[in-house]
Amino acid sequence: MAWLLFRGEQNLNTRAALLHVVGDLLGSVAALIAGVVIVFTGWTPIDPLLSLAIGALILVSSLRLLRQALHGIMEGVPLHLSLEEIGQEMACVPGVISVHDLHVWSVASEEIMLSAHLTVADLARWEGILAESRQLLHDRFGIDHVTLQPEPAVQAVQWIRNPNGKTLQP
Repeated sequence: MAWLLFRGEQNLNTRAALLHVVGDLLGSVAALIAGVVIVFTGWTPIDPLLSLAIGALILVSSLRLLRQALHGIMEGVPLHLSLEEIGQEMACVPGVISVHDLHVWSVASEEIMLSAHLTVADLARWEGILAESRQLLHDRFGIDHVTLQPEPAVQAVQWIRNPNGKTLQP
């Protein structure tokens, strides 16, 4: 069973099942080794020592698996991706001025999702910018579930209030 799980899809559920099966396998092997040592040497402390060693291995592996599960539940950025690098690459797409409200998470280990706001120089070029951004995210980062919102670049307009209460634009 361990061989089938090891060769199968590597997601959190499969890894948890593999941990369970390997724990059982190691426990059985340790019991056999302890039995052989006790029969031939009479040294009985081998049984609890091997049990403690197997328990420690399972505990360390379980804590690592738990950490990854909590990271996914909290919708953290997948560990193999850098939010800063993704934002910088997206900002280099021609026509994009800036990227903000960037969020990257995964619901399942095989599906990564992204949402972001892109400030663009010309909204008329949005379809091309969107296509190029999606292609970049797919090719460079393996992200296919993408939601991007365009925002126009606006010049900062200063409004001036004159003494008689009227608002003037420079």
